[in-house]
Amino acid sequence: MSTLKKPIVTEKATALNEKGQYSFAVERTANKVQIKKEIEALYGVTVTGISTIRTIGKLKSKSTKGGSVTGRRPHGKKAIVTVKEGDVIDFYNGI
Repeated sequence: MSTLKKPIVTEKATALNEKGQYSFAVERTANKVQIKKEIEALYGVTVTGISTIRTIGKLKSKSTKGGSVTGRRPHGKKAIVTVKEGDVIDFYNGI
């Protein structure tokens, strides 16, 4: 099973690409060693650093005929990967 779920493509994450940093949504149980191996194999770059962030799902509530229903979005994990200077990951290559 893959530890990488998808790349995160937002304004903030795209601004980090100028510095050689790329953001990915990863499995909650993945560790830095697994993430590094998979990115190096998948994109053919050299990883110099990884920062991981565990995120908590937002609380959501809505009103229905039967009353108020409260729930939570799923928890997640993000990884910000720094690659060697000169290496580039192109997310739009296959489009």
